[in-house]
Amino acid sequence: MGGIWQSLAISQSGMEVEQLRAEVAARNIANANVTSAPGMPLAKPLRVMVQQVGVGFGQALSRAESDQTPLGGVRAVVVESDAPARKVLDPSSPLADAQGYVQYAGVNTLEEMFAMTMAVRSYEANVTAFNAARSMMQKALDIGGKQ
Repeated sequence: MGGIWQSLAISQSGMEVEQLRAEVAARNIANANVTSAPGMPLAKPLRVMVQQVGVGFGQALSRAESDQTPLGGVRAVVVESDAPARKVLDPSSPLADAQGYVQYAGVNTLEEMFAMTMAVRSYEANVTAFNAARSMMQKALDIGGKQ
């Protein structure tokens, strides 16, 4: 049963990362059209960096083949992007600089929508894997109870 518990934990870590990725994309989209006065800091787009926890796939496979519990999962770190500010010519804006440009956060809305869609799809895949492991665990308990 240890392997099933581990697969549940791995799926859960994946769901947590994808939820964070969707939240960050939503935050970036919300800040896409936010501007600031010349010389004032803009909202920085955020990025989710994912790193594996535990051993890699090859090591996990070796551990599983030798009847050891494969360890794994993922975790995320949120970092600021270094994307340059988006400049739009709008000399009538009170926030325009001396050349008539207004600066917006360096958010590409299309990329953020794609990231959000991918996060939702990945979250769904992790839910499917979680439910499959849970179903296997339930079947094992049912089989064990019939003896």
